[in-house]
Amino acid sequence: MGCARVSGTFKPFRITPSNVRLMRLGYVIHYVDDPAATVGFYEAAFGLERGFVHESGQFAEMDSGSTRLAFTAHALGAEVVPVPYVRSRPDADPAGYEITLLCEDVPAAYARAVGAGAVPVAEPHDTAWGQTVAYVRDRDGALVGLATPIA
Repeated sequence: MGCARVSGTFKPFRITPSNVRLMRLGYVIHYVDDPAATVGFYEAAFGLERGFVHESGQFAEMDSGSTRLAFTAHALGAEVVPVPYVRSRPDADPAGYEITLLCEDVPAAYARAVGAGAVPVAEPHDTAWGQTVAYVRDRDGALVGLATPIA
C-alpha cells in the first residue's frame, strides 16, 4: 500500500508495477558525533554550503545538489535506526563506502581539504577511465573522494 494526498488528506492506494515511480537518491546520511561541527568541517574543507541545521543540533544537511549530504547525531541515529550500526571512526579503517564530491580542480580541492584538517589518503592521480581522483578522510573517519566528472 502507498498513500496519495487528495484534498489535504492521505488516501491509501495499492502499489502495482504500472504505478510505481522510479526511486531517486534523496539523501546520503552520515551518522556523526556532532553534526554542526561536521557541517563546519565540510564548509571549510570542501566549500560546500550549509543547508538545513535543526535547532536541536541532532541533524544537519549540506546544500549539495539534488542529493542531500546530511549528518545525524549518533544519539538520534540510535533512536530512529532499528538495528545497531558500526560507527565511522578516524582511528579505524574506513567503512566500505565513500562520499564522492565532484570538482574541476582535484589538486586544489585536495590541498584545501588537507589544509582544513582532512586526513590525506591518496594524492590526486589520473585513472584509466579518464578521471582525476584523490581521497581524504573527514573529521569523523568517512572516506571522501574528490573527482572530476566522468567525461
